[in-house]
Amino acid sequence: MTVEQNVLQQHSQKHQQTLLNQLREVTGTTDVQLLQQALQVSNGDLAEAVAYLTEKNAKVPQQDEATYYQTAQITNDRYISVGSQADTNVIDLTGDDKDDLQRAIALSLEESSRAFRETGITDEEQAISRVLEASIAENKASLKRTHTEVWSDSPNPYDRKRQENCPVGLKNVGNTCWFSAVIQSLFNLLEFQRLVLHYSPPARMQDLPRNQKEHRNLPFMQELRCLFSLLVGSKRKYVDPSRAVEILKDAFKSSESQQQDVSEFTHKLLDWLEDAFQIKAEEDREGEKPKNPMVELFYGRFLAVGVLEGKKFENTEMFGQYPLQVNGFKDLHECLEAAMNEGEIESLHSAENSAKSGQEHWFTELPPVLTFELSRFEFNQALGRPEKIHNKLEFPSMLYMDRYMDRNRDTTRIKREEIRRLKEQMTILQQRLERYLSYGSGPKRFPLADVLQYAMEFASSKPVCISPVEDIDTTAPPGGTTAQLPSAASTGEQPDACVSAEGSSTGPQIQQQRVPIHKPFTQSRVPQDLPMHPAPRHITEEELRVLEGCLHRWRSEVEYDTRDLQASISRIHRTIELMYSDKSMMQVPYRLHAVLVHEGQANAGHYWAYIYDPHHRRWMKYNDISVTKSSWEELVRDSFGGYRNASAYCLMYIDDKKPFLIEEEFDKETGQMLSGLDKLPPDLKEYVEADNKLFEREMEEWDALQARKLQQEKLALAAASSLTAQPMNTEPCPPDNAASQQDPEYMEQQSPTGDSKHLQEDTERAITKAAAEQDGKSPEALLNTAMKVEYTRLLRFAQEDTPPEKDYRLQHVIVYFIHNQAPKKILERTLLMQFADRNLGFDERCKSIMKVARAKLELIKPDEVNMEEYEMWHQDYRNFRETTVFLLVGLELFLKKSYVEALMYLIYSYQCNKELLAKGPYRGHDEELIAHYRRECLLKLNEHATALFETGEESEVNSGLTIMNELVVACIPLLLVDEMEEKDMVAVEDMRNRWCSYLGQEMEPNLQEKLTDFLPKLLDCSAEIKSFHDPPKLPSYSTLELCERYSRVMTSLTLSRTPADGR
Repeated sequence: MTVEQNVLQQHSQKHQQTLLNQLREVTGTTDVQLLQQALQVSNGDLAEAVAYLTEKNAKVPQQDEATYYQTAQITNDRYISVGSQADTNVIDLTGDDKDDLQRAIALSLEESSRAFRETGITDEEQAISRVLEASIAENKASLKRTHTEVWSDSPNPYDRKRQENCPVGLKNVGNTCWFSAVIQSLFNLLEFQRLVLHYSPPARMQDLPRNQKEHRNLPFMQELRCLFSLLVGSKRKYVDPSRAVEILKDAFKSSESQQQDVSEFTHKLLDWLEDAFQIKAEEDREGEKPKNPMVELFYGRFLAVGVLEGKKFENTEMFGQYPLQVNGFKDLHECLEAAMNEGEIESLHSAENSAKSGQEHWFTELPPVLTFELSRFEFNQALGRPEKIHNKLEFPSMLYMDRYMDRNRDTTRIKREEIRRLKEQMTILQQRLERYLSYGSGPKRFPLADVLQYAMEFASSKPVCISPVEDIDTTAPPGGTTAQLPSAASTGEQPDACVSAEGSSTGPQIQQQRVPIHKPFTQSRVPQDLPMHPAPRHITEEELRVLEGCLHRWRSEVEYDTRDLQASISRIHRTIELMYSDKSMMQVPYRLHAVLVHEGQANAGHYWAYIYDPHHRRWMKYNDISVTKSSWEELVRDSFGGYRNASAYCLMYIDDKKPFLIEEEFDKETGQMLSGLDKLPPDLKEYVEADNKLFEREMEEWDALQARKLQQEKLALAAASSLTAQPMNTEPCPPDNAASQQDPEYMEQQSPTGDSKHLQEDTERAITKAAAEQDGKSPEALLNTAMKVEYTRLLRFAQEDTPPEKDYRLQHVIVYFIHNQAPKKILERTLLMQFADRNLGFDERCKSIMKVARAKLELIKPDEVNMEEYEMWHQDYRNFRETTVFLLVGLELFLKKSYVEALMYLIYSYQCNKELLAKGPYRGHDEELIAHYRRECLLKLNEHATALFETGEESEVNSGLTIMNELVVACIPLLLVDEMEEKDMVAVEDMRNRWCSYLGQEMEPNLQEKLTDFLPKLLDCSAEIKSFHDPPKLPSYSTLELCERYSRVMTSLTLSRTPADGR
């Protein structure tokens, strides 16, 4: 066959496929055989084919779509629209008017044909264009926002720097998380990665004019090469795919804007890549049948064997992404079994033909990359909108495909028949077991063994001769005490002289003693001698012995039967599980390579991917710019479904016997593994190096900017220090270097009510106590004693076990240093600084001690105390006090229900505290406490925002969405940074679920539009953490005031648990 004939054949096949898709969309018929028959009868005329199917469907009821899915559908026909307005030119098809149906069909075909004639673009391609345009428009709109959005780049390039050989992420450029998930899954197929990187455009690419395919596919292929090269060798943490998306968008022209199902885009993406490789293959192998690497990598074949209206047929078809229904199945094998067997197929195995129709699929050739598309979305006809299927569906990490291969057809049929027989037996046994476990004829059922046990317990209870109704002591005094009646023994009566069932007594003396007095409280009390449980009133020992024997025997028989049934069911279940476990049915292993996950509802959501790293033997989570280590347990939680709104929609398996798919490339000369830029061809290597140089220059400019800022801050600090130091020199002082050293602000302040006075009082008390112990000693000896006294006091504070509301670290820096095991030299110098304060008392003793302390400071050599380390410790303490003020103000505002103002203080307190705790467990406050109130504050704001949204008022709705966009959404990534914090993840999930619940409610179109615009931001959990430019302003508190306010607010907290303090 010539190249021209091959091209014509492929064009004819694709044209026929397009006609099939249009016919299926118009008529709703999913039977491929019937669709092909209609096209043959009509000679390719769509109108006649539709008329043929309409008449046929009127005579024969259509098959249930849930049990019969199309066989050769390469593209998916599920469309998900977000915020789209209803068409005003609607034809009502709810009635019986056939003219309306014909007009609707004609109108649909006319519009589709006209659009194709005018643009040369199919409806499916136009739909893809709309989602791309929506993404680009969202990206451009994000640049116009006045507020810092969560997906904006950090101004610090070091935050965007790639860490060693960590995988590179992809930036979300506006609702393009689906693009990132698909591209990362393909990129991590190393064989596919090599195909793209080493793709060279055909020589005729520069010739004009080019056809539609070349104009669309080749530029995209070039941009994909650039994107892949950046993912290989970039120094950035993540790269921007906007240019690739722009090229896709420019390939189509559409005025509408709607979100499209991501699986639809995946189909078209693979089609475009296939066309690009096909163009190259045809040029390289002229005169021969070209081999398309995309087809060889992603496409397989299956044999369709079936019966149509009593006539057998058998034909081979090609498939790419294999669609599977999720609803009604519990695991992947059940989905595959249902997909491989369609309709009634008994006649396939019998010699006689019948009118039954059905078919089986048998794989004749599996692709190296086997992709299953899970149908997680369905259109709700009653509600008129798409819905997501959240059912749980399990899938294995290793999938054996032997049972679905054509070469194992006979063996599989035998095993399927055996499984069918076993399942029938198991169903019968389960029905029998259910009769034992749910016994009874009324609405409430109980296990039969328990019923017999209850009957035995009733019969064995001590008989009573008192009616529970009649034996109410009506003569009891108001206090509630019960009058004592003569017992049977004291009156000489026999024990069987009991009250009759009708309530008449055989003992007249007892009846005479009863006086009917109405006592509403005491009359309903149970007498002390009446049993608390029912018991028989007439039963002999013989009757009891016989009854107990029967009940005990029956219960043993029931328990035996129940265990026997359960064991039989377990054996059958185990036999079914092991049906395909023999070695002959484990020769086609496929290992799970990637899982593409969707979180949200049908109308809005977020996508990410779990991809297996075979070299490090671990799962990685690719969530836009975030690429993190993961685990099989996390994958199961997010992908199986049924737990949250997240579930897998696409599974990518690779042939485990073809290691070239994931093998690294080695240098042919040296034999060493290629990595980084060495993997790239020369043109891409030059491209990546140029981009890396731009990034390095950006980091250099940042360093220069920070250096200038630091220099300016030092100059400003020096100027401020010189101004504040002058008023302190009220008297001449010795010309020593110690006088020029600046004390920490929390140790010496000018405020008369500030820390200085508080510290002076502590120092003077220590000096007074030392003088009392060392009377007449020299100032140096007094200084040493006073320092020991003060240190002993502070050490006792540090060792004391205090409640959270009493934190001695706030009272003195030395306590903080002792908790965190600061070096001894740091402690000594800090104490000397305290006693060298010029603001000590004006008596001669204090002055002399102050001078000795300052002299000692002057004598300390630089090699004895590392001043940088000294300053670092004091800076940590300043950070600790600042964090405390953030926490204090945040909690005070939270208790006042000022949640908007409290949030930023709590956010900053958590972040600052986390930095402190990274240096040691006692450097900061209790992280759980801060996290709790940060989480509660966000939940309160979310609750307030939803309440505003539910009012429906324009101003209220806008206020609620403003709160969500500027506060809640911006802070959600902070809660998701540490995914091990289950409470934060649950809180985020609760907030998302609250907003997603509105999707199923009726609301005004403007509210629906606002909701669909907002939800993707809320569900995008991979966004860059927002960088808040200005922290909230902190008030200035003295040590005494800070301790008092902190103690007061901690005492006011009403947590259900009391978190341990950070010490």
